[in-house]
Amino acid sequence: MLEKVYGSAVFGVEATTITVEVNIDKGIGYHLVGLPDNAIKESNYRIAAALQNNGYKIPGKKITINMAPADLRKEGSAYDLTLAIGILQASSQIKGNNIADYLIMGELSLDGSLQPIKGALPIAVKAREEGFKGFILPKQNAKEAAIVDDLDVYGVENIKEVIDFFEGRSTIEPLVIDTRKEFYDNLANPEFDFSDVKGQESIKRCMEIAAAGGHNIILIGPPGSGKTMLAKRLPSILPPMTLQEALETTKIHSVVGRIKENSGLMGQRPFRSPHHTISDVALVGGGAYPQPGEISLSHNGVLFLDELPEFKRTVLEVMRQPLEDREVTISRAKFTVTYPSSFMLVASMNPSPSGYFNDTEGHVTSSPAEMQRYLSKVSGPLLDRIDIHIEVQPVPFDKLSDERKGELSKVIRERVTKARELQTKRFSDSNTVHYNAQMTVKQIRKFCNLNDNSKQLLKTAMESLNLSARAYDRILKVSRTIADLDNSQDVISDHISEAIQYRSLDREGWLR
Repeated sequence: MLEKVYGSAVFGVEATTITVEVNIDKGIGYHLVGLPDNAIKESNYRIAAALQNNGYKIPGKKITINMAPADLRKEGSAYDLTLAIGILQASSQIKGNNIADYLIMGELSLDGSLQPIKGALPIAVKAREEGFKGFILPKQNAKEAAIVDDLDVYGVENIKEVIDFFEGRSTIEPLVIDTRKEFYDNLANPEFDFSDVKGQESIKRCMEIAAAGGHNIILIGPPGSGKTMLAKRLPSILPPMTLQEALETTKIHSVVGRIKENSGLMGQRPFRSPHHTISDVALVGGGAYPQPGEISLSHNGVLFLDELPEFKRTVLEVMRQPLEDREVTISRAKFTVTYPSSFMLVASMNPSPSGYFNDTEGHVTSSPAEMQRYLSKVSGPLLDRIDIHIEVQPVPFDKLSDERKGELSKVIRERVTKARELQTKRFSDSNTVHYNAQMTVKQIRKFCNLNDNSKQLLKTAMESLNLSARAYDRILKVSRTIADLDNSQDVISDHISEAIQYRSLDREGWLR
C-alpha cells in the first residue's frame, strides 16, 4: 500500500516541501532512498523503538520509502515523525483520512517523545504558502512556528498524541499567538545601558552618530578604557526592530537552532562577538552543508570584533564583500544559497602591541615602527568600509568615582530613532538604501550639498591633516548623519568639523 506524508527541508533561510512516499509490499527489507544523510538512515532504529514502546510496530514486510525530490540532499533527524506516521498509515495500523493536509516534523526519542527541531519558522512559512491546513511539530518549537498567521500549529509532546489526533480519539488545540503583541512585548529594556558608562562623553556622542546613520565604527584605545563596555551597549540605542526585521532575524536564528525553547519572535537586535580564533567559514557561513555564519546571525544587529588585528587576515578580507552587498552568497556544485547580512560592524583594537599609545612618559611603550606594523594587520580596503575611527582614552579617577548616572539609553535611542525616520523619508524611493551609511556616490552629491564655508573648511582640513582621498565621502556621510541628529536640512561647517574628528586612522602622522 502506498501513502504520502509531507515534511520539509531548509536550504539557506528558505524551506522546500519534501514528499515522503511510503510503499509496503510483499517481501522483507527496509529501503530508504532520496539522498538521506546518516541521521535519516539511522531513523529506523529510533522509529522501531518508539513504535514498540507505544503499542505499534514496523511491519515485517518490504518497506520502500522515497523522499522526493530525490535529487535534493536531506539532512537531520527531524524526519523521524514524518517517516513513522507514513509507515503506520501505509501498514494500516492507523487510519487517518486527512494526513496529507498536514506538514509533520519532529525527532523521536526511543520512548516516543519528541525532541525540538531546527528551522521551524521558515518551514511554517512554506507550509502556509503551499496551502497546508496545519503544521504538527514538537511542543518546544510551537511558539516559534505560531508566529505565522493563517496556519494551524499543533505542538505535541509524543507520537501517541499525533496518532490519537489522526484517528479522532483526541483533539489538539492549535497554538494561537498575537504576533504583534508578542513583538511589542519583546521590546523590553535591554540588559546593558549607557547610563552605566562613566565619563567618555565624546565616545558616547560618537556611538550615537554611528547608530543614527548605521555607520561602521572602530574604537582605538589602551586596555581598560571601556571599548568593549561601550560596544555592548550600542544595540540599546539602535532603533527598535520593525516587525519585518524581527521576522527576518528570527528566521535566520531558527535555521541554526538558536531560538530558545518555547520562545517566539525575537524583539532585541542581535549582538554577536566571535573570538579572534574564528575561521572564515564560521564568520561568513558555509560548510559542506551550508549554514549561516556570524555575520548573518548579526543581521539587523551588531557584529563586534574585539582586538581586530588579532583576527586572521583571510577572515577579515572575506568580510569585505558582505559589508558592501549586505548579503552572502554561497555556491556549491548543485545549489546556491544566499543569507542576508545587513549589520553594523563595531571593531576595537589596541593602538600598539604593548596596548598603549606612543607616550614617552608611559611605563610601557612601542616604537612607531612597531605600532605601524601592528596597525597594518588591518588592510586599507577594510578600513575604507569603516566610516568612523575614534580614539578612546582611559577614564580618570574622578569620573570613575562619580556616583551620578549618565544619560539613559532610552533617551539616546529616541534621538537616534528620529534621525532614522528622516533618513527613511529621504530614501523612500530606493529599495536598497535605507540609512546614510548605505548612500551611493550619486546620493552623497545630492543630499550632502555644502556651502562655500563648509567646502573651504573640508579642503583646509584634508590638506593640513593629510587626510586620504577615501576619507572624503566618509566625512560627508557622517556629517549628513550629524545634521540629521540636529534636525538640520543642510550640512553646515559645524557638522563637517565634527565629522573630520572621526577619521583618526586616515591621518598621516597619527603615530607621531
